[in-house]
Amino acid sequence: MGFTLREFLLYSRLGKTDSHWLNMHEAGRLDIVYECIVTSLFLSHGIRRDVTFNAVLNGPPAPPLHLQVSGAQLYDVRTDIGTWEVILKKALSGRPHPGVTVNKTSFETLLKTKAETAPIYVLEEGGKNVSEIELELNPVFVLGDHVGLPKKVEVFALRFGEKISLGKTPYLAASCITVLNYLLDNQTKASGERSGDF
Repeated sequence: MGFTLREFLLYSRLGKTDSHWLNMHEAGRLDIVYECIVTSLFLSHGIRRDVTFNAVLNGPPAPPLHLQVSGAQLYDVRTDIGTWEVILKKALSGRPHPGVTVNKTSFETLLKTKAETAPIYVLEEGGKNVSEIELELNPVFVLGDHVGLPKKVEVFALRFGEKISLGKTPYLAASCITVLNYLLDNQTKASGERSGDF
């Protein structure tokens, strides 16, 4: 049996929660959110329809804000930064875009809801190496931004999930997502071959 769904959940410490900014880097590092959206959802010539990306923004003026991008519903998009500056400004000002939603759900509430139906994996360098485990179906991966998860957030997340690591090298959050997608793609393919799905 292959993976039918996968989700990524990014905790953004300073991501701005309104649309009043000139560029994503200065908007509480929304550029990291953008990079993670692209690596989560985009293939060379397509969109991963089985992936959902979530970010909880905790910057001013009105945190927290839950940004969700659903591969199943996303269209009218490209991968360039200009396109996503427009989309994120629309979303943060309350205007719709297909597959992109914003609501006031907190990180804690969102994680608890996800944990009711999915295995939770918390990405931290001190966790168990991902090469030593077989990831469960329909996983949710929790990641920090360029600063990492705040300790209180990590402790809370670990009440619901397992700490895993990609090794001792401190990768960018977007790079971690690329590696995880690669591992899951391979694990899904191997599982299909074992079940006789040719």
